Amino acid sequence: QVQLVESGGGLVQAGGSLRLSCAASGRTFSSYAMGWFRQAPGKEREFVAAISWSGGSTYYADSVKGRFTISRDHAKNTVYLQMNSLKPEDTAVYYCAARITYYSGSYYYTGNDYDYWGQGTQVTVSS
Repeated sequence: QVQLVESGGGLVQAGGSLRLSCAASGRTFSSYAMGWFRQAPGKEREFVAAISWSGGSTYYADSVKGRFTISRDHAKNTVYLQMNSLKPEDTAVYYCAARITYYSGSYYYTGNDYDYWGQGTQVTVSS
């Protein structure tokens, strides 16, 4: 079992930046591939970014590629999402997710692939 707690959300103007954090506790953090998803009001949850448990492989949705960066710190059991050049359409609740994996280089971009989810953090981008 692992617990995930997101933080770092808030209100920011278009063009600004935020860094989300997801702190994991429980089972060995390095055994998990991690991902970020988001859900805007009235829309389905969508994939944002993913990182392998080694940290060496990352994958992004086209809508955030070049603006967002996912990273992880094994010493702190934390995964980050650095969000730059934010747009109003980035407004959503952001969730981190974890998947048990024995493949160091694998990442996952489908919600059903993940085993654990955080409670979410709100990101609002004003125009």
